[in-house]
Amino acid sequence: MYNDTVIGLVVILLFLAGAGVLNYYEKGKRRKLFLERMMASWGKIPQREYSYDELEHISQFFRKREKEGFYVDDITWNDLDMDRIFALINQSISPIGDEYLYEILRKPVFEEEELKERQRLLEFFSEKEMERHKVQALLAGIRKPGNVSVYEAVSVTKEVEIQGKGFQIVMCGAFFLSLLFFAAMPSPGIFCFLGICILNIITYFMRKQDIDLYLTSFRCVIQLLEAQKNLEKLKIPELASYMEEGKRCRKELRTFQKGSFLVLEQSSTGGGMEGLIMDYIRMLTHIDLIKFSTMMKAMQEHQEEILGLMKIFGYLDGMISIASFRVSLPYYSIPELEMAGKAYLKVENLYHPLLSHPVANSIEAENGILVTGSNASGKSTFLKNIAVNTILAQTIYTVTASEYQAPYFKVMTSMALRDDLERGESYFIVEIRSLKRILDETEKEGCLLCIIDEVLRGTNTIERIGASSRILAGLDREHVLPFAATHDIELSYILEDLYENYHFEEEVKEHEVVFNYLLKKGRVTTRNAIRLLEMTGYPENLSEEAKKAVADFEETGIWEKVQKF
Repeated sequence: MYNDTVIGLVVILLFLAGAGVLNYYEKGKRRKLFLERMMASWGKIPQREYSYDELEHISQFFRKREKEGFYVDDITWNDLDMDRIFALINQSISPIGDEYLYEILRKPVFEEEELKERQRLLEFFSEKEMERHKVQALLAGIRKPGNVSVYEAVSVTKEVEIQGKGFQIVMCGAFFLSLLFFAAMPSPGIFCFLGICILNIITYFMRKQDIDLYLTSFRCVIQLLEAQKNLEKLKIPELASYMEEGKRCRKELRTFQKGSFLVLEQSSTGGGMEGLIMDYIRMLTHIDLIKFSTMMKAMQEHQEEILGLMKIFGYLDGMISIASFRVSLPYYSIPELEMAGKAYLKVENLYHPLLSHPVANSIEAENGILVTGSNASGKSTFLKNIAVNTILAQTIYTVTASEYQAPYFKVMTSMALRDDLERGESYFIVEIRSLKRILDETEKEGCLLCIIDEVLRGTNTIERIGASSRILAGLDREHVLPFAATHDIELSYILEDLYENYHFEEEVKEHEVVFNYLLKKGRVTTRNAIRLLEMTGYPENLSEEAKKAVADFEETGIWEKVQKF
């Protein structure tokens, strides 16, 4: 009998040891796969695609909070395809990394100290691979809360009306009193005990559904607190300030975390037999309902600390993404920025980060720049390139150029506009509103870079040239640097005392038009519209008559009436 007992104990111990070894092996295997994935993705272009809904949720961290100072508005963001720029840069491990990187791109920095700190972290994460992997491992513990963002999940608790926990404490006390009564006097006590148990279970489920609505919010905060605890364990000197700030936030939330398992660890999530027993204890004592009230109160009182933890880990995750983005580029430079009263820009070998085979251009601008050229010659892309890199210079402290010199710029554009059907506004109304916001910004302090593509294209030629020339002239200010593209060659003459002329041109061959996308000084001297009609199979007499009409107009300045041909 004794031997059988010993053998049984040995078998149990061997089973437990084997389970422990297997668990350790599985953890090691998962860690190895994680590291391999991190190493494989470093310096690579992300393949992740985002739906409209995903981007909308990611943007809430930026949109729903009070914003101070200048930020990239929706018109400029959409004009420049900045959602694609975000997707190109983002390699975040955590959902809060997605949210904070988005905010970084929308809020240009206007002080050197913050940009230098970003540069310090970018260099650190680039050079210290082991430390980077450790930080990424703890970031992986912050998981996406279903179909919403972390910020949405957490902020939903701000307006919740907290119900008092007095009733729950009374029910808990009643359970233990009935249990004592049953122990002292079993015969009558059993009825009291069972009655209290049934009453507690009924009232528990009446309140339990309110708890379930906010479990996701609570878990997000617990994950942030666990990430902070793990960050403190790493003891990385280069991240000391973030560890200390996070430690302060964690201490403020200690009443939230202490005993949180009573609310969060439910058998329905895989707690096994122990979890099932714990569920019955919750039903009979309401102990999780009592703790829920405490946790909800702590969340509401310490929103600032919760937001502080989100910023810390979102910021670190975002910096890792930017460091990886730098590695993926063929070349980049750190911008030279200064506080200046006069607007200017100098860039060398500037290329657009979204293009797979970009053509680099250089420009030095101290006055407004007017760019002419035919369709598809590269005007709009060049203007977007200027604006995108100006934003990148003051957000991720990285430009896709060999050299970039400029003051700290606010950036505003008016480019890819369309009719506003919801408000019943035509293209022209949308356009003049867009331009008006730029003119309003010129009245404020600080250097402004404004990019305008085809000024007032939504109206007739005579009024377009008259009005657009005056709008562009109005942007000719010392602290404003305007770039504009136009098909109206007349503007290059009207504004030649205020704007420098640049152009893109093409080479027309027998069966094709070839663009080199190189920026050149001066106004454009070539046209390709009628040639393109010929190349796409339009009737020969139509194109010949069009050429003749243009030639006659250039000679006389009068458009002749069209005769049937």
